[in-house]
Amino acid sequence: MNIKLLISGKSPLYKKKYYTINPDKIICLGRNYKAHAQELGDNIPSEPILFIKTKNVLIGNNEPIIIPKILSKMNFPRVDYEGELAVIIGKDCKNVKRENAFDYILGYTCFNDVTARDMQQVDLKQSNPWFRSKSLDTFGPIGPIIVTTEIIKDPNNLKLETRLNGKIVQKANTSEMIFKVDFLIEYISSLMILKSGDIICTGTPSGIGMLKPNDTIEVEIENIGILRNYVVMEN
Repeated sequence: MNIKLLISGKSPLYKKKYYTINPDKIICLGRNYKAHAQELGDNIPSEPILFIKTKNVLIGNNEPIIIPKILSKMNFPRVDYEGELAVIIGKDCKNVKRENAFDYILGYTCFNDVTARDMQQVDLKQSNPWFRSKSLDTFGPIGPIIVTTEIIKDPNNLKLETRLNGKIVQKANTSEMIFKVDFLIEYISSLMILKSGDIICTGTPSGIGMLKPNDTIEVEIENIGILRNYVVMEN
């Protein structure tokens, strides 16, 4: 993993500056959009549902999402896209107050929480964690740039669109998130220290669907840009 994203910000400090993505942890949100919870047949959560993806998932813009052969052997063929807003933590923090949350954010980017859906469903039925279905290699595309808090003043009001082979499959606004970015910083930092470089993936809206080899998947977020990846089968 050697992903460097250009930082887009007003400060001269960010001019032609690249940021190396190397998080201590990738914290993800489940069912953070009401419509997504409903399409899964799940209840609307009363508090954030958190899970971890591991660093081996991370790939950059225009890199391949690789579907591992083991999924077919295990009869888990379905792999889904999930377009999301990602928050990049800029400073170590603990027990942050909601009103101060944005002081600890470097910026925002696009994320695709690629998921081995059949595997996840089996694990859910057995009351097992989502870990393995979420942490397969290349299952975390991120990019194309990081846009700082100087430019994006309100991450809780951004248009989000996911396109599969050019067709719109997800269309939402981050205003529809159940738990907003500032609340998430407060909540998560009350549980654990957030380290500079950590990534918080804020959940996906409705419209999830299956990826197949030769597909092109794009996640576009207002004022950030387009994260584009293609899908291949493991050799």
